Amino acid sequence: MALEYRLVLAGDTPVEQVAGRAFPDPEELPTGVIPLLTADLFDRYGFSVAVRAGRNGYVDVESDEGSWEWEPEAYVSLSFRMDKFADQPPLVINMLTAIRRVLNTGSEDAAFILNGDVLLLTRFDGKPVKHRRTWWENYPGAADLIPSSSGLSPDGA
Repeated sequence: MALEYRLVLAGDTPVEQVAGRAFPDPEELPTGVIPLLTADLFDRYGFSVAVRAGRNGYVDVESDEGSWEWEPEAYVSLSFRMDKFADQPPLVINMLTAIRRVLNTGSEDAAFILNGDVLLLTRFDGKPVKHRRTWWENYPGAADLIPSSSGLSPDGA
């Protein structure tokens, strides 16, 4: 069993561009056949990553306010897979660093999800909003990596 995190970006951004934004170091860059690029970064960061482009997306997760649905017409997702016993602060910080790079270098609407059913972050119209206060508080420094315009403040308050 594993923990899976997924960042979904709305739009037709090329999958190789999203992969390069997340992992600018050529040694880390996911490779493969478009629309799916992958990289085994377990030794370096504690996770593997898959970057996939698709159409007719569907996200149905639990948010702080209950069920939340989103249907991006075109999308690119970055899926991070960690050993279920390895969900430690340094590994989460490594993953959030890649997510921050993606969010800082593009303007796509986005959703960040844990295990396919828990909403952790949304960004619409350029405004990131954090969800699940306890998750962000569990990882020292996590809230500082991805500031939000509303929702949780960087200090978790």
